[in-house]
This record gives sequence, structure tokens and C-alpha cells, in this order.
Amino acid sequence: VQVVESGGGLVQPGGSLRISCAASGFTDQPRAIGWFRQAPGKQREGISCIHYEDESTYYLDSVKDRFAVSRDNGKNTVYLQMNSLKPEDTAVYYCAAIFGTCGEYDGTFFYTVTPYDTWGQGTQVTVSP
Repeated sequence: VQVVESGGGLVQPGGSLRISCAASGFTDQPRAIGWFRQAPGKQREGISCIHYEDESTYYLDSVKDRFAVSRDNGKNTVYLQMNSLKPEDTAVYYCAAIFGTCGEYDGTFFYTVTPYDTWGQGTQVTVSP
């Protein structure tokens, strides 16, 4: 079982980038695919997820109006479209197959971690002039 991220790169402030997460090998369907990021010197933070059952989507407040998560069922791939990128979006972006849950509560994005979650290796996104 694995998830593999791709599509990272260097983009100017205000620009757009779409990164992908390809999932394969799962016999039990995950609850959701989540997107996370970790900037240098900072803790990893959850930024978005999409549920398999109803394709409901959830976001961290700071990306809600700029990022959009979607899924291509035929390709078992989840995308994160990132618009109006800012230098503070610079980070390694990871996707994970989540077997717990994820969502929003009281304006805060949350997710639960389980031993069954599967993480990718990450893709670097750098926002710089």
C-alpha cells in the first residue's frame, strides 16, 4: 500500500500549483485522503482532506479560500489545487490515507491519527520571487 505525492516545485507569490496524491494497493478503503505540510522549523499541520464516502472537503482556515482538494476516482488520485500562493505556504507537502477521520470543528481543521494511516514521502513547494 502506498501514497505518492507529485507536482511540487518553485512558484512565484500569487501563482498557482497543483500537486497530486496517487493511492494504490489498499484492500480496505481509507476514510479520507488528507493533505499536510511542514515548513522548516515548524510542526506538521493538517491543511485539507476529502472523504471517500461523500467527497466532503475540509480546510484549514488559512488556506480555505485559496486551496481546493478534489478526487479523480478513475485514477485513484487526489489533487490539491493551490492558488494565490504566499511565501508562508513554502513547505514540504504530504498526503496521507487516513483511516480515522478528519473535518472542521468550530473553525478548526482536525484529524485523528491511527496506526493504519499511510503517508507519502512528500513534495517540496517553494513560493519565492
